[in-house]
Amino acid sequence: MKSYILLLLFFVGLFVNAQKNVTSIRFQEHKKTKESFLKKIISTRVGQPLDSIQIEKDIRLLKRLPLVSHAYYQTNKKGTGYEVVYGIQENHTIIPSFDFYSTDDGEVAYRVGLYDYNFLGRNYTLGGILQKDIFYSYGINFRAPFLFNKRFGLAINHSNLTTQEPVFLNNGTADYKYNNTSFEALALIQLNTKHRLEIGGNYFTEDYKYLSGATDESVPQDFKVKKFLTKLIYEYNNLDYYYQYVSGFRSVLNFQRVISTEDVLPDFLIFFNDFHYFFRIGKKGNLANRLRVGLATNDDSPFSPFAVDNNLNIRGVGNTIDRGTGVIVLNTEYRHTLWEKKNYILQSNTFIDAGTWRNPGGDFGDFSQSQNVRVYPGVGLRFTHKKIFNATFRIDYGVGVTEDSTQGFVFGIGQYF
Repeated sequence: MKSYILLLLFFVGLFVNAQKNVTSIRFQEHKKTKESFLKKIISTRVGQPLDSIQIEKDIRLLKRLPLVSHAYYQTNKKGTGYEVVYGIQENHTIIPSFDFYSTDDGEVAYRVGLYDYNFLGRNYTLGGILQKDIFYSYGINFRAPFLFNKRFGLAINHSNLTTQEPVFLNNGTADYKYNNTSFEALALIQLNTKHRLEIGGNYFTEDYKYLSGATDESVPQDFKVKKFLTKLIYEYNNLDYYYQYVSGFRSVLNFQRVISTEDVLPDFLIFFNDFHYFFRIGKKGNLANRLRVGLATNDDSPFSPFAVDNNLNIRGVGNTIDRGTGVIVLNTEYRHTLWEKKNYILQSNTFIDAGTWRNPGGDFGDFSQSQNVRVYPGVGLRFTHKKIFNATFRIDYGVGVTEDSTQGFVFGIGQYF
């Protein structure tokens, strides 16, 4: 019996000796990012067995961070174990944002902002926007996904948004001046490298003031409503990045419950899920797809939550031309690299945006009604700087091919989706 025990201990010793441990971890090339932050978010640890699969997961996580342009690793034999070296090629992360959109009827709007996506060298995002869409608006955002540790973070947002909103009544369309002032706090939870949650609440006030157009006795012309929103976001992210190219699948589910203090805008539930699928075509092509499916409480209200809008879902359609309580939108585009130097890229873009909506108080048959369907093919260009986060300057021109269609340009920074 004693000989069996000795033999077992011998084989266990051989196995332990064969497991080469990580003796040190080092980062190189990074300048602004704190090494203590990088060591906190990776899963590889000193003293653990060398695991190339785990290191690859670390690399994929690092490449998704706004601060990282490209990431790689190498292992060096060191004594009885191995040193793991992570290479972090950083983005410039203090950048402006800009969106501009118009239609053939001369309507224009724009949004400008400034953000630091690596504030304090710890992957915090801090910044704000100023918007002009007939009226001026602003927003301030702070986001720290790894504030407490590699699993838990926090986001705080404040906005004061004012726009002219069309309200679709039975006897015509009215224009209202709409203001939304909100304060939001979210807990950010990173379950693992592919799954994360956001849970929190938003306290906001909606203020509607009648400007012009049709009227309805059942719809007040001036009213203010205080609301509380609870939110749950679940994301599955299996995307892989190589500079301007993306491949893989991502799904983002957004579920909200809104509690109102006034009957004129009743309580409602809303959910929508964005499915993204990207794949490479040859060496220079990238096909990108986004499908949004959403439903809300089906109240017969002119203030329904899903909008048809230039800057949200259908390029060229106009600024908030319709609303509904259900939505199905497919955006698909082919990006092709025309010219590439060390840090600069020029891509062409060919796209089709198509969507349909359920009317307020309607049924699922509304999705197949021709008057609710919009199809807008178009073309565009992308100019990208490889070493500046989100530094893709885009211009698209969409032309409607369904009834009562418009056409127009959409400008912006960052890919449309």
